[in-house]
Amino acid sequence: MSSEFNNLNNIDLKKIPDASNFKFGIVVSKWNREITDNLLKGCIDLLKSKGALDININILKVPGSFELIYGCKKMQQEDVNAIIAIGSVIRGETKHFDFICNATSNGIKDLNLSGNIPVIFCVLTDENMEQAIDRSGGKFGNKGTESAIAAIEMAAI
Repeated sequence: MSSEFNNLNNIDLKKIPDASNFKFGIVVSKWNREITDNLLKGCIDLLKSKGALDININILKVPGSFELIYGCKKMQQEDVNAIIAIGSVIRGETKHFDFICNATSNGIKDLNLSGNIPVIFCVLTDENMEQAIDRSGGKFGNKGTESAIAAIEMAAI
């Protein structure tokens, strides 16, 4: 659903489970770092607000969104309850955007089907930098925060 109609303003954070007994892996792309740093901050802030300890948050940085797949696969071998894949792909003038978006989403989907640790998809696929800013702490909230909520809920299953 569009961020415009579905954001944190509509979520009752009191209903999100306590995260103090969970361990989280976060795999974050260094590409479009301004955006991914904001997503990472929103993610960590929410996890900590729900009780997650610093020692139980393992962060792995990878070059780009395509590399999130391998990073998450390696993270599934760690002692974590859920993994969050954070990336940002902004459309350019070539089909590269389509290839990266499709491969990344399918790769993360495949990890969820074949692995035993849930992988949360927090990869922004935006038309331009303004959209990415709006969804990484701007007027539409922070998708990193929303992904942390999903990770907690999946870890609780």
